[in-house]
Amino acid sequence: MLETAWNRLIEDGVGIMGLHGMGGVGKTTLFRKIHNKFAEIPGRFDVVIWVVVSQGAKISKLQEDIAKKLHLWDEVWKNKDENNKAADIHSVLQGKRFVLMLDDIWEKVDLQALGVPIPTRENGCRVAFTTRSREVCGRMGDHEPMEIQCLEPGEAWELFKNKVGDNTLRRDPVIVELARKVAEKCGGLPLALNVIGEAMASKTMVQEWEDAIDVLTTSAAEFPDVKNKILPILKYSYDSLVDEHIKTCFLYCALFPEDYNIGMETLIDYWICEGFIGDYSVIKRARNKGYTMLGTLIRANLLTEVGKTLVVMHDVVREMALWIASDFGKQKENFVVRAGVGLHEIPEVKDWGAVRRMSLMKNNIEEITCGSKCSELTTLFLQNNELRNLSGEFIRCMQKLVVLDLSWNHNFNKLPEQISEMASLQYLGLSFTNIEQLPVGFHELKNLTLLNLSGTKRLFSVGAISKLSSLRILELICSNVHVDVSLVKELQLLKHLQVLTITISTEMEQISDDQRLANCITDLEISAFQQKAFNISLLTSMENLRRLWVENSHVSEINTNLMCIENKTDSSDLHNPKIPCFTNLSDVYIGSCHSIKDLTWLLFAPNLVFLQISDSREVEEIINKEKATNLTDITPFQKLEFLGVDYLPKLESIYKSPLPFPLLKNIFAFGCPKLRKLPLNATSVPLVDEFTIRMDSQETELEWEDEDTKNRFLPSIKRRPFHRV
Repeated sequence: MLETAWNRLIEDGVGIMGLHGMGGVGKTTLFRKIHNKFAEIPGRFDVVIWVVVSQGAKISKLQEDIAKKLHLWDEVWKNKDENNKAADIHSVLQGKRFVLMLDDIWEKVDLQALGVPIPTRENGCRVAFTTRSREVCGRMGDHEPMEIQCLEPGEAWELFKNKVGDNTLRRDPVIVELARKVAEKCGGLPLALNVIGEAMASKTMVQEWEDAIDVLTTSAAEFPDVKNKILPILKYSYDSLVDEHIKTCFLYCALFPEDYNIGMETLIDYWICEGFIGDYSVIKRARNKGYTMLGTLIRANLLTEVGKTLVVMHDVVREMALWIASDFGKQKENFVVRAGVGLHEIPEVKDWGAVRRMSLMKNNIEEITCGSKCSELTTLFLQNNELRNLSGEFIRCMQKLVVLDLSWNHNFNKLPEQISEMASLQYLGLSFTNIEQLPVGFHELKNLTLLNLSGTKRLFSVGAISKLSSLRILELICSNVHVDVSLVKELQLLKHLQVLTITISTEMEQISDDQRLANCITDLEISAFQQKAFNISLLTSMENLRRLWVENSHVSEINTNLMCIENKTDSSDLHNPKIPCFTNLSDVYIGSCHSIKDLTWLLFAPNLVFLQISDSREVEEIINKEKATNLTDITPFQKLEFLGVDYLPKLESIYKSPLPFPLLKNIFAFGCPKLRKLPLNATSVPLVDEFTIRMDSQETELEWEDEDTKNRFLPSIKRRPFHRV
């Protein structure tokens, strides 16, 4: 990291360089090493100025620190105003080649107000800084800042061993194994490794190490020095969040288990129902606001992105969040989180009346029968358990409950009738449960905003769902509730419905003919549509369709030319609203569709990110040459990141000529013996180091556009035997 940062600052001549990362990750330590290296190149710079900024630092204080380094500071200088001080600093620095190092900045530092000349290639000056916020980096002018990340497991173990010391670790081989577990609890965060390693340096009994693991697992804030030396340092990042709603959103993320990948959209939907985002009647706007809030937490290095759809909270940051949520340990039952710890029954709670939020997700709980008075409980996570029975008495006690998630309880088949008494409920998650019907009084949930019934394979009917007058989001995809006339009538009566995910197997026209309903559909599964050919062009009425699965269905051909000719519009203008176009479609999966020979209609999906076509024996081309003849202005797959083709025995071509793939990361091609050439040339994929082609270990080699293309992509190929599942 030191070498990378030093080369960027000195060799690449970057005028302004930011280092960002979470609290305690080692930014200042690295910064000091950079500072010390300037001593190795005497004469290159006239002056190197180190200033510790910290939260709330004022211009006058920073000017004073700079003035002392420039020998400007005296009694006369102290009495000048900020403008005159800035003029004095500027007059000295403009004639020097300087390096200004600003450690721990929390907001943009106005260099002009300080009197510091802006670094340029011409003056050869440098300004470097550390911050916990990537956003601050952008405001300072570094739009590609270097992130200082936590240590890899091997490096973390070395640091921890050094802090504990050989004398302790040599006492007993068991201690070494336990020490590894303690080190893992630190998540590679140098601050935690240092503090906890030092605290354990004198612990020579196995039982002390076992106790340390227990404490770090159940309530890390109680571990020696964690509350005093680790959590307060991390808390500065939390304190810097100016919006109280964003602070609440951050604490909410601690409800999930350690190292849990949290779905962004699911998280935001919780926030919407909890009321954190504000009174947004339009779900799309509310979700956009949620993504903005999520971005703030990511840029503050309080959450980490995992791909484009997930976030994860560092273990030590999570402990800090739990500490804050429990009023710094004073109200532990305010925020009861026992997620992913192997529970077989509901934990003991001294005062149920004090509990506001509870997460028991990802455990082995089979039954909840107690009638505890959870009068203040607003959030209950029970997903990913072995739940069979949830008593009506327990439900009846939770009159203030807003969010109840029972998803992924495969043995759960019946909601208690008392669910109808939960007048405050806004979010109900029942996805991938075995419920067979909704209770008789279910329609009494007048405040329910989101109902997730996706993957409920035993649920055939949603009854009088139209009486859920506040419902805005309804997820039915992959359930056994398929579209028919009666369901469409119920959906049409849901006047506030804005998001619908659904499975269709027989009739499509009922929904596609109702433009309001069609616009609600974001995720669509076409499954076992065999009685007649399904017309893909009907999907053009679904303006908000994002994800499409077509499985085991008879799909009709589409006249792609007609899609443009009907509108007499330039086919290259895919964003013209007059053209039937799958503008929002990002994910497409086609499987076991044996009537299709090509998918040329994908030319009209300009924002496609994920494409997989499997087990469709008649597919010969992805984009047909003849059908695409009059559509030469359209360049497909500009946003594609993943392309998968498997068990397509007749597939010969993906596209007629090489294409630019600015974002492509993976091509997955198995069981396609006739596919001899990929649509690549030497310039197709800009980031070839991040690109992989996975193919079966067949003897036939690929044909390449030219020798340059072969040399560029041959190292990207990973071969393995193909086994059809």
